Amino acid sequence: MDKVTRMASERPVVIFSKSFCGLSHTIKTFFSEFGVNSAVHELDEIAMGKEIEQALSRLGSNPTVPAVFIGGEFVGGYNEITTLHLRQELIPMLRRARAIWV
Repeated sequence: MDKVTRMASERPVVIFSKSFCGLSHTIKTFFSEFGVNSAVHELDEIAMGKEIEQALSRLGSNPTVPAVFIGGEFVGGYNEITTLHLRQELIPMLRRARAIWV
């Protein structure tokens, strides 16, 4: 869990993903289109991917990817991010985390 916490704090937006996951691809593209320079960790391509995935599961990420952290805090996956966006809460959250400036 400590490793996930450290990784989640390395940038304002951190995405845990799998390279073959369609929802992960959508989330990465979504943030990129907002101009966010996210840190992306592909769990199927890194040595501790399985352990990180288990830690994400314990945090409540279900499914485990995509898992998005904003400002070091776990926000959720695809459903949570799209809900925040539809409620017009995502952009202010990204501004507070200094992920975007506009």
